[in-house]
Amino acid sequence: MTKITNRPRLRFAPSPTGNPHIGNVRTAIFAWLFARRHDGDFIIRVEDTDQGRRAAGAVESMLESLSWIGLDWDEGPDIGGQFAPYTQSERLDLYQDAAQRLLSAGRAYRCFCAPERLDNLRHAQQTRGESSIGYDRHCAFMSDTRQRELDAKGAEYVVRFRMPQSGISTLDDIVFGPLQFENALYDDFVALKSDGFPTYHLASVVDDHAMRITHVARGKEWLSSVPRHVQLYDAFGWDMPLFAHLPIILATDRAKLSKRHGAASVMDYRDMGILPEALMNYLTLLGWSLDDKTEFFTPQDLASVFDLERISRSDAVFDLDKLIWLNGQHIRQASAPRLAEAIAKCWEYDPPPFDTAPDNGRTADIVPLVHNRLKTLRDAAPLVQFVFTDGVEADTGRLVQRGMDISATREMLRDARDRLARLDSFDSSTLERELRAMASDTGVKVGQLLGTLREAATGQKVSPPIFESMEVLGRGRTLSAIDKAVERLR
Repeated sequence: MTKITNRPRLRFAPSPTGNPHIGNVRTAIFAWLFARRHDGDFIIRVEDTDQGRRAAGAVESMLESLSWIGLDWDEGPDIGGQFAPYTQSERLDLYQDAAQRLLSAGRAYRCFCAPERLDNLRHAQQTRGESSIGYDRHCAFMSDTRQRELDAKGAEYVVRFRMPQSGISTLDDIVFGPLQFENALYDDFVALKSDGFPTYHLASVVDDHAMRITHVARGKEWLSSVPRHVQLYDAFGWDMPLFAHLPIILATDRAKLSKRHGAASVMDYRDMGILPEALMNYLTLLGWSLDDKTEFFTPQDLASVFDLERISRSDAVFDLDKLIWLNGQHIRQASAPRLAEAIAKCWEYDPPPFDTAPDNGRTADIVPLVHNRLKTLRDAAPLVQFVFTDGVEADTGRLVQRGMDISATREMLRDARDRLARLDSFDSSTLERELRAMASDTGVKVGQLLGTLREAATGQKVSPPIFESMEVLGRGRTLSAIDKAVERLR
């Protein structure tokens, strides 16, 4: 691990174009973990310069998703900070001043080319089969006189950055190591659009410098933009942050991950019953590892061991089955209060068809019943529905166990009811001791007795452990359920 001498500052800078998907959130997790590992700052910045694609409520959805998964931030659009504002559409003066600085230094120029000309240029280049398709520098050396003429006509223009036509741009990437790019392969890109809004290239460089960002974690699809950013930093005379370009997340068929491969947004996983700490654990493993065997990490574990240098260069494969398996591991490791809280929250998002609304105390009571039987939080409701259902309807066929008949089953239930009614305590240990003694006394098989009682008390072929289930139901509801089962067998 490289020694960090200065306080790290990392940012997560999404575009508010829709619900945050797991690729975005993994980037945020990596940046957050590195910042927390090294006692640094984690910043949220909204990159909304493409106003046409901005979706209503996207910023709020993004912040909610990050908070749900367990991330916190030191500066951002909702809490402010020393470099506010943290929304790019509110920082336009900074970008326009930066563009003017580039123009004055001769590192940029105004381009008056109409969209029609640019379309025709691209079409002609494609028709000729040219390997390099881009702007032809038509306005790069326009005279001042011609520019004044166009200004007088009110002609619209963009500001293009003047890329070097020779030499190389270099970057020592934390993940991919030393990289070189031939400048001649890159055209003069738009830095400031005609509406006064910057492109991503200019805005991200200006903001990262202004906000003193020390490390940038972003997807490797941005590698092709590296020479543009290298040259922008050079033109301004600024030091570059350290960059870590992250591997892409693919589906199991090696295609780009999409909704058909599973849930699309972070909140979809919440609604599936995934614990946030399990999702953080799994997404961190998509491209990072501590060793070749450790898979289970709490957020605290990750924040103590994570480092950008252990990120793989290889693309990661998202496997929903693996996520669900890991979620089950987190459920089993969760404390009873934590799991009760998570189940209650899950039922808020997706209310189950219970007759009685569960309260916090009742939800906590059921945790011991299901702790080791859940893969997702949604698995809990079917298992414990009998606790919140008025008047369980037992199935007559399942009440009568193999080797029993209706008459013998009815008598067995009556005997069990009498014994249970006389107990001083109705805890699971006492219930187990009494019912096993009854089986021994009467000669019925333990499986027959417990199978019948399970159906009578829960109405379920498969339920949580019967003794604990009866304890949660309580003496009154258990005896009432047995009475109803006897009536069904008349």
